[in-house]
Amino acid sequence: MTAENVRWGILATGGIAAAFTADLVDLPDADVVAVASRSADSAKAFAERFGIPRAYGDWASLAADEDIDVVYVATPHAAHRAAAGLCLEAGRNVLCEKAFTLNVREAEELVALARARGSFLMEAMWMYCNPVIRRLKALVDDGGIGEVRTVQADFGLAGPFPPSHRLRDPAQGGGALLDLGVYPVSFAQLLLGEPSDIAARAVLSDEGVDLQTGALLSWESGALASVHCSVVGGTSVSASVTGSQGRIDIPYGFFHADRFVLHRDGREPEVFAHDTAADPHNSLKYEAREVMRALRAGETESSLVPLDGTLAVMRTLDAIRDRIGVRYPGEGEADREAAPAVTPA
Repeated sequence: MTAENVRWGILATGGIAAAFTADLVDLPDADVVAVASRSADSAKAFAERFGIPRAYGDWASLAADEDIDVVYVATPHAAHRAAAGLCLEAGRNVLCEKAFTLNVREAEELVALARARGSFLMEAMWMYCNPVIRRLKALVDDGGIGEVRTVQADFGLAGPFPPSHRLRDPAQGGGALLDLGVYPVSFAQLLLGEPSDIAARAVLSDEGVDLQTGALLSWESGALASVHCSVVGGTSVSASVTGSQGRIDIPYGFFHADRFVLHRDGREPEVFAHDTAADPHNSLKYEAREVMRALRAGETESSLVPLDGTLAVMRTLDAIRDRIGVRYPGEGEADREAAPAVTPA
């Protein structure tokens, strides 16, 4: 890594890769030096679009590029294990999109590989890096609403999505849970940690993926979280946290919040808002900055998005899938056994 700039490689050329790269090239201390796709034409077009010097028609060439400090893996999550693993094996640091992997077994393999290699690895849970969410967590941790009693969060898209769409393709890890439900689950666990009990119900597609899923998470403290995700109905995409001494509401778009409202008995509601003059609230720059901060500090994981937290979320997602009966091609009994031993619904 150069003293001034962090050199990035982009693995995949889809919509999220374009959004992240657009924000990345706007950072003065980041250089995007290479991009890779399984299609040489796609990689070349992406490179031309963003002024990237090198374009590779395969992942291995990007992983072997020693001029890259960190690779951003932006494939569909069914390919995260292979893509991120390839980069880690080659000695690259990795920022990997969410859901981190298909299941906790794959996630544990990536974490073990990164730790064995001494390489940096982080899930691209940009919500955790958002300044409003960080402020909310600090307020809750400081007892600003007392003891947390309930968390509610939802993320639903209206659709409809045809059977050929990746959101309905089992081979690509389709379904609402891994693509959208990861946000409500991650939000609840950011505030409460890993649940002790999980109940869930879902409506499945003909292809065998979840079209909508609802889950009730519970903790030994007595706290409950109600989380919901859908690809067949647009929801409020909001969240709330209720404590023994108050409540926090986040309006539409809780996962890239620009404000929240604090309600406490006997007081006027307080609005905590982020000044978006420098960066929009939906900017992916926050997670990019966190990666670069950690790399410059010589850290192998982020304090904002710790790997143990990512593994805990993956265990919850596995447990929910176990309850609703969703299994992806290639998963076996070892993956089912990795789900946390909590009481079934």
